[in-house]
Amino acid sequence: MSTTTAPVRSANGQRTPRLGRRVATPYERAERGKAARATAPRSSHGEFSPSSRRPDPVEVIEEQSASRVPELVPIRYGRMMESPFRFFRGAAAIMAGDLSRTPRTGITAQLCGDAHLVNFRLLASPERRLTFDINDFDETLPGPWEWDVKRLAASFVIAGRHNGFTAAERRSVVTTMVRFYREWMRRFAEMTNLAVWYARVDVEQLESEFRDRLTRSRRRRVERTVSSARTRDSLRAFNKLTVLVDGERRIASDPPLLVPIMELLPGVQGDVLAEQLNRVIDEYRESLQADRRVLLDQYRLVDVARKVVGVGSVGTRCWIVLMLGRDDQDPLFLQVKEAETSVLADYLPASEYVNQGERVVSGQRLMQAASDIYLGWHQGTGLDGQTRYFYVRQLYDWKGIVPVDEMPPDGMRSFAELCGATLARAHARSGDRIAIASYLGRSDVFDRALAAFAEAYADQNERDHAALVDAVKSGRVTAESID
Repeated sequence: MSTTTAPVRSANGQRTPRLGRRVATPYERAERGKAARATAPRSSHGEFSPSSRRPDPVEVIEEQSASRVPELVPIRYGRMMESPFRFFRGAAAIMAGDLSRTPRTGITAQLCGDAHLVNFRLLASPERRLTFDINDFDETLPGPWEWDVKRLAASFVIAGRHNGFTAAERRSVVTTMVRFYREWMRRFAEMTNLAVWYARVDVEQLESEFRDRLTRSRRRRVERTVSSARTRDSLRAFNKLTVLVDGERRIASDPPLLVPIMELLPGVQGDVLAEQLNRVIDEYRESLQADRRVLLDQYRLVDVARKVVGVGSVGTRCWIVLMLGRDDQDPLFLQVKEAETSVLADYLPASEYVNQGERVVSGQRLMQAASDIYLGWHQGTGLDGQTRYFYVRQLYDWKGIVPVDEMPPDGMRSFAELCGATLARAHARSGDRIAIASYLGRSDVFDRALAAFAEAYADQNERDHAALVDAVKSGRVTAESID
């Protein structure tokens, strides 16, 4: 909207300038949400059937793999074929195409782009408080808020099937997640902008809220997860991932999952790549706040290794960088991860960021309540002469993953509550929370629709997983099982 400085008269007759752009009123925003029901009825989100023009799912995965490190691609296929749940974690590109053909509300928010339940975990805030938030943002872009909710809903059904839940149990989990998203979005709609921005979930709050709802054994399991998360830092990574070589600490070799740079490319090529990665760290610092640049400058780079990460990210160029501060007991591990074009990009307006690393970092900062102090980005040229984009963050920073495959139905319902509320908060920071809340309303129409969608999509995911298994059996693609 345009800015105007046309003067207006106040109640006492004084003329005062009208400054800034016009912002829609809460009433107008609520009406916009209600109007969206006409173009995308809430019940319509329950429908899913594959398009007759839907591409071969294996072909979609192969297209993604074409830009990745060739010798690592079989590891990706090996991980994805293990189960429909692991397949789903690596199939964000397939689902992006499917979501593009579903009803749209026309209301946007910053999307995670890969909002499956394993991407919700314990993380450290800069103030060293353990929080619960979304973790990975490789696919982040502004888009229809409902796409994230649908991917999250489908992931709960697929995980529930993996754990042997009944249809009724899966439905209960999904409707619980969506209800908490809807109810928390309504709460955020009533809050001030700053209150939404400052909202976060600390572990202390979680322990207090869930203490009376958990059995003694479940409480112990949660306590172990929390305690383990607090030990996952650079010092633990240092002790776990390094060895002493000629009096100097070096990253230990564990091929093909972890390969030091001089083992990966011995000789001159290794020296060139090492120098490039040294330059990456020097130049990436410019994307950090000034105070964090000062902190980073107190460390020296010691060693670099290529690391295989995740399921969907296998094959992208990912490096871990060992840095040391005042002495050997002051390590810092950074992860330098390649950022490719978002899987959502073919279906949404172009990103405002040419640098894909900056796109990831900006989306993460917008959606997370508190982000890693070393989160930044870089653009560089690889040994092959290709321009590549990277984002950087700490390798370990109090990260705790909830063991989803061990969850009983009541445990997964509690986890679903947390994920639904967290996703609502992330969307409320960037999207029109009043319009979204108004669209969702007070009834459970959207909740029930998402439960139906999630079951239908889980069926499709099983067919896609079977297609990959068949492709491996026929020799069309090669899979390697390594963990």
